[in-house]
Amino acid sequence: MATLQKIRNRAGLLVAIIIGLALVAFILGDIFRSGSSLLRPQQLEVAEINGESIQYPDFQRQVEEMAEIYKMNTGSTQLDENTWVQVREQAWQNLVRQIVMSEVYEELGLTVTADELFDMVQGKNLHPIIQQLFRNPQTGQVDKTAVLQFLKSLELNATAQQKAYWLYIEEQIKEERIQTKYNNLVRQGLYVTSAEAQKSLNAKNKQVNIQYIRLPYISMSDSAVSVSDSELKDYYKKHQDNYKQDESRTIEYITFDVKATETDDANTLKWVEDIKAEFANITENQQYVNINSDVPFENVYQKKEELSDDIADFAFSSKVGDVYGPIKEGNAYSLVKIDDIKDLPDSVQARHILINPEKLGSYEAALALADSLKGLIENGTSFAKLAEQYSEDTGSAREGGDLGWFRKNQMVKPFEEAAFNGEVNKLYTVTTQFGVHLLQPTRKGKLTKQVRLAKLSRNIEPSTQTYQSVYALASKFVSENQDYKSFDEAIANEKLTKRFATIGENDREVRGLADSRPLIRSAYEADVKDILHNNEGSAIFELGDSFVVAALVSETEEGIASFEEVRPRVELAVKKQNKGKALAQKIKDAANGKSLEAAAEALNTEVQTANGLTFNSTSIPAVGMEPAVIGTLASLNQDELSTPVIGNNGVYLVKVVSTTEGNDTDLMAEQMRLNQTMGSRALYQAYEAQRNAVEIEDNRAKFY
Repeated sequence: MATLQKIRNRAGLLVAIIIGLALVAFILGDIFRSGSSLLRPQQLEVAEINGESIQYPDFQRQVEEMAEIYKMNTGSTQLDENTWVQVREQAWQNLVRQIVMSEVYEELGLTVTADELFDMVQGKNLHPIIQQLFRNPQTGQVDKTAVLQFLKSLELNATAQQKAYWLYIEEQIKEERIQTKYNNLVRQGLYVTSAEAQKSLNAKNKQVNIQYIRLPYISMSDSAVSVSDSELKDYYKKHQDNYKQDESRTIEYITFDVKATETDDANTLKWVEDIKAEFANITENQQYVNINSDVPFENVYQKKEELSDDIADFAFSSKVGDVYGPIKEGNAYSLVKIDDIKDLPDSVQARHILINPEKLGSYEAALALADSLKGLIENGTSFAKLAEQYSEDTGSAREGGDLGWFRKNQMVKPFEEAAFNGEVNKLYTVTTQFGVHLLQPTRKGKLTKQVRLAKLSRNIEPSTQTYQSVYALASKFVSENQDYKSFDEAIANEKLTKRFATIGENDREVRGLADSRPLIRSAYEADVKDILHNNEGSAIFELGDSFVVAALVSETEEGIASFEEVRPRVELAVKKQNKGKALAQKIKDAANGKSLEAAAEALNTEVQTANGLTFNSTSIPAVGMEPAVIGTLASLNQDELSTPVIGNNGVYLVKVVSTTEGNDTDLMAEQMRLNQTMGSRALYQAYEAQRNAVEIEDNRAKFY
């Protein structure tokens, strides 16, 4: 159905990732219990959300359904691993929100009735998604007739997949509607009083210029303050929320990296040398390069100054068919063959008509329109008038489609190639990511000699023998060191590089190790001091171009970290606290009855300034976040010296030099601004509060 394709093209971010039809459920082999012929529900439980058990087949079906329609929406046939991760995460977030909020909606009596849905899809109050999909691009108005015709054709002619696509759009509309109702309830429960708005207005209007001295914490050495065990434990008890931690595992590992050897380099060079004669004799250079080279053929003409010196000397002193090389470029050996030599312009003037396939429903329709316009122009119709009427490039359309002069690399490749290689005043149809162009080169600049090179490149890569040799080293290490003690000792004895990583259960990769999800899963299935093993039982993980051997050295459970685990952090915090007290006393003694300048001199520091601070501020320029200092300013009169203020970055002595009162008296505008700010923040916080109020056990890491 062309209309459905048009919807997919125009839906864009409105529909995002959407659910389709595929009904696929994978059952993983490693979730079977040994000796069991039946799967127990707990073995397949991917999550438990608010007491509701989510089984793996059900969740995987949602993921697959979403993936299928994602393919349909984007025109993809396959999804890469990163996209699969995103699809699974989107399915998870949707599932959590649905379960968490459905009970909330039910308790509040919130629903979306069939009449409401009808009204939003084809009634008087069309939803923005429907308006976007069925807006006439020429008039800007929503065509309700088109909506009705589409729904009728959907009922009579659509496939099951197309119907499912539309049903998801309806579900999105319903979900957005009920969320809006909930959000409105939250907003209506919030209110900023006129007194609060006046207080904010006063704080915003009053600006102060200050002078201050600061003794940073680093000005006092750690050894200058002492801390006792009782102080540390007391601080830990009072600040336990600062030491919350997520579940994690720490691994140690070594890598046996597979790198090309000198033999691999020599073999690559020999391959290029051996193929040189054949490359010189063939005539279909583009096809030959695309089949045999690690770098595809580039249909680009280049001037002498655009090439490296050695290739330029060869290319502009030789004839078509001549071959140069092998030459080594980075991690590859290459042959360079002169494919063509032409006198080409260094710049072109052209005009075009850009046609948007989305507005016409497909690229086929856009190409057909371009062909019709081409026929009209060839029969005498003004190009400029047609450009003004049909071109989506509004900037050039006002100039009759004229793009002016442009040089190479200023336009997308297909467009550039047609403009520079085409004949003046001839019409060409070109397809790019922007749409379909009807292009006409109108003038060309000075002709210069340019060459098109066919480059055949072969990357220097590790051979199978190299892989086997490196694997043999890893295998030897594993066979000789099968427990953590020998693993650790061997690394030291053999002077290998030990690496560390702390990982979460749902992390996708260990930093620096490609495709390392299997290693992470193994870490969560092992005991501390175990050598990790992959699904095949091997202690060697093949990750990218490395063989990895790893051990689990520690595990951290979710919750409050123990005192001993965080003792170093607690000690730093208490030392900072004690430094603050000591520096405050130092400033107090130096400032006793003296001016700010005299205190600064006594402390061997300088008086600094900060201007234009308001009481809505939280930071001091060039210093950082210092809310305690800003709060102190509110209680100071002009020229009054503060007591020492213990802040985030040091201890301060502050004086207000001058005060300026602003003239913003619009109380209603301030009240509206505060209401909007509070409302926006509350919408996010309301869902987070509901989400945090339920128990969520996430077992996805066992399956993915």
